[in-house]
Amino acid sequence: MQSKQKKLEVVALQLSTSARYQENLDHLLFHLKAYQDKHIIVIPEVFLTAFDYEHMATAAKFSTNALKILKKEVNEQIVVLTLILEEGDSFINQAVVIHKHKVIYRQNKVKLFKLGDEDLYFQAGRKKKIKCFEIEGVKYALLICFELRFKELWKQIEGADVVLIPSRWGKARKNHLEILVRALAVMNQCYIVLANSADTDMASSSSIVSPAGVYIMDDDSDVIEGSIDFREIKKIRRYIVMD
Repeated sequence: MQSKQKKLEVVALQLSTSARYQENLDHLLFHLKAYQDKHIIVIPEVFLTAFDYEHMATAAKFSTNALKILKKEVNEQIVVLTLILEEGDSFINQAVVIHKHKVIYRQNKVKLFKLGDEDLYFQAGRKKKIKCFEIEGVKYALLICFELRFKELWKQIEGADVVLIPSRWGKARKNHLEILVRALAVMNQCYIVLANSADTDMASSSSIVSPAGVYIMDDDSDVIEGSIDFREIKKIRRYIVMD
C-alpha cells in the first residue's frame, strides 16, 4: 500500500434497475457526473440490464455499446460495474474496472447463483482469476455478489486494501449479506465497498465498511458516501498481527 493520498472518497450506488436499458445508462451517467469528485464509484451488479434472460443477446449488445460510452466519460475516477457480455458462444457476467478512459481490469463471475438460474445462462469464470490487482499503489480485489459466501475466495484476496463488491443480492437473505461484508472487512483487515441493487425484491444494504467493522449504510438512499483511510488499515494491521 503506497498510495500518495491518505484518503480516497468513495461512493456505492444503490439504484433500482428499469426495464429500459437506456434509462439505466442515462441514470448512471447522471450519477457519474454528479459525483465526479469521488475517487471510486461502485455500481450494483448488472445494473444496466438486470438478468434479462429472455433478451440476453440484446443485453450483451447494449452492454458492449454502453461500455464504450462509459470509457469516454470516466477519467480520473475508478468506476466498477458488471455487464452481460458475449464470449465465444456463451454469455458471461463480467466485472470491469474503468480508469482514465480504459478498462484496466476484468474479472468474470466464477460462482453462479443456481437459485437465480445463473448457471443456466452464463459461463462461469475461472477461480484462479480472482486475485488482487493494483491501481496507483493501492491493492484492490473484486468479488461479485454470491462469491462473497466462499471462504476460499477470501483467502485468495488476502492482502487487499480495498474489496469492491457489485451485487444483486435478494431481500430474503439480507442479514447474510450484511454479516458477510463486515466479517470479510474484519478478517482481511481491509475496506469493503458494497453496491447492491435497490429493486423491490433486493436487499439494498449497500455499505462502506472499515477494517474495524465500522460501517456506513442507509437503505433509503440512492448513494452511500464514505472514505477509505489508509492510516486505519496500517493501524489495525500493526495492532492485530495476523501472520
